[in-house]
Amino acid sequence: MTEFSQKQDRIQALLAERKLDALLLRRVSSFAWAMCGAASYVNTATTNGEAALLITPSGRYLITNNIEAPRLEQEEKLAAQGWEFRVTPWHEPQDTVAELTQGLRLGADRPYPGATDLSGELARRRANLTPEEGERFRELGRLCAEAMDSAVRAVRPGQTEYQIAALLAHQAESRGVQAIVNLIATDERIFAFRHPLPTDKKLDRYAMLVLCGRRWGLVCSLTRFVHFGRLPDNLRRKAQAVAQVDATFIAATRPGRSLGEIFRRGMGAYAEAGFPDEWRLHHQGGPAGYEPREYVATPGSTDVVSVGQVYAWNPSISGTKSEDTILVGEAGNEVLTAIEHWPTLLVTVNGQTFARPAILEML
Repeated sequence: MTEFSQKQDRIQALLAERKLDALLLRRVSSFAWAMCGAASYVNTATTNGEAALLITPSGRYLITNNIEAPRLEQEEKLAAQGWEFRVTPWHEPQDTVAELTQGLRLGADRPYPGATDLSGELARRRANLTPEEGERFRELGRLCAEAMDSAVRAVRPGQTEYQIAALLAHQAESRGVQAIVNLIATDERIFAFRHPLPTDKKLDRYAMLVLCGRRWGLVCSLTRFVHFGRLPDNLRRKAQAVAQVDATFIAATRPGRSLGEIFRRGMGAYAEAGFPDEWRLHHQGGPAGYEPREYVATPGSTDVVSVGQVYAWNPSISGTKSEDTILVGEAGNEVLTAIEHWPTLLVTVNGQTFARPAILEML
């Protein structure tokens, strides 16, 4: 069975489960998932794309305007997949969805008038990856790691956070990866903000670079730090502690285990490291897919890990963080965004040793 056929079967199973007749997919992430990597956006920051998919008992429809239709047909090859194009002139409003779903029980991937909101169910289906998606994730992880490594090693004191963000964006985009999240902080801003949008502040000694890179609709996440001069002892201690927490999350992310149990183990690791309340200051991550996190783990999460899923955990202790993207395998977990020759901290969890990224010291 092809990846496309598997996706269609999952859609039909969801409709049967929820006793619905039709499904409308408007999110950029849902479109890419259903179409095995095709892109429906123009604005990379938008949630809804410029094309929608509608699956009904009588057919599969791609609804868009006359601006987007040629690219979707000629470059994305979507007509060849069997989608019937319903194209509206960009200047003429027309409710094609209402026309095609009259009398049908409709579900949608986000709130839509008259439709059942299936956003949660679809996020979980997007997170259950096919082997083909796993292979694309491997390639994406490699590209993101290369981009991050090149960007970090080009950082210099005196650069503004805007300039550092430009380095990261350039390295990602030149590899065909969109930097959909590009967070930069330097010096005291690293300690103050978990989501630091870049500013015109100039780097003195310490920089954090955060990338969520998208290609084929999939999203990899990773964070790295660089420090110019010897690392202060208190920062070195925090880096070791957050590496221990991260390794605990990764070690616990095994098939059959609930996200709630994994989260509680992470909380325990924070406490053992001497930072019991830091987990409250930022989410800890969760399954990745066609969103940076398809859903976020909490202490009460009942979702269960399965082979082939991808996770991005991101524990943080003020001033430090540890984040990579991992693929859950039968025998163990594979770090997709590992950077070759990057300095590491070796951490042992339940007899298993993990190499987590250290802060790069430029002496």
